[in-house]
Amino acid sequence: MEPYKLFDAEYKFACLIWDHEPINSTDLVKLSQTKLGWKKSTTYTVLRKLCERGILRNEGATVTAVIKKADAQKYESQTVVNKAFNGSLPQFLTAFLGGKKISEKEAEELKRIIEEASRG
Repeated sequence: MEPYKLFDAEYKFACLIWDHEPINSTDLVKLSQTKLGWKKSTTYTVLRKLCERGILRNEGATVTAVIKKADAQKYESQTVVNKAFNGSLPQFLTAFLGGKKISEKEAEELKRIIEEASRG
């Protein structure tokens, strides 16, 4: 399995940690129950699996992320573009926008991002 590949439930769980780290594992169990509806056993099972895969760390009952959220998002977005659009960013953007309008601010931000990427 790819190192940054997170299934939907794993991603939601990791988001709790990214948003609250460092977090005590007991507090994480409570948060998982409130936000995800998970039982204690489910939380600890997913935590163990993500620690084994090197995505999270649980030391001294304190949970932190090894992989940054931005890295996971980058991996997921590249996977979508590669898989569904044969690596074509223009095809992805065309499909993503689907004829919907974006604000002038969003358009300027996209232009800036593209200019920066084309320079380096």
